[in-house]
Amino acid sequence: MLARIQSLYLLIAGVLAVGSMFVPFWSFSTNEVVLFTDFGAVEAAGLLQVTASYAAGIFSPLTAMVSIAAIFLYKNRALQKKIIALAVLLFMADLLSGLTAAHFLNQYFQSIYPEMAHKPEAGMFMMLPEPVLFWMALNGIKKDDKIVNAYKRL
Repeated sequence: MLARIQSLYLLIAGVLAVGSMFVPFWSFSTNEVVLFTDFGAVEAAGLLQVTASYAAGIFSPLTAMVSIAAIFLYKNRALQKKIIALAVLLFMADLLSGLTAAHFLNQYFQSIYPEMAHKPEAGMFMMLPEPVLFWMALNGIKKDDKIVNAYKRL
């Protein structure tokens, strides 16, 4: 029963969680551009620096792994619901750790460069559909429960 709609939702959420690890979460720019990502490879040349977050580097892969693992728990719907709830909590921790780190980097750079500009990048926007996809997967599991319970009554 891997061909259920909630499996697709969970797969898309897992792909978005993996994709958000490799694109910048936030950017700061003055004379040089500083990118804030999950995993940062520091570029030696040019006006580009990359800063990484260890917490987001842990929560993003965990969200992806839990989301993908929930796909294969289709025989145990109660456990699948709990795993999806865990994925939602991991998503929230990932988003809050990224926003908190971006806030503190903003305060730090504002103290050094008052004319600094900052903005969210694609990594943050890739994460935003994840809770909606988890919610839609939970609704699909509830529909499956209703169908199974209807057949049990017959």
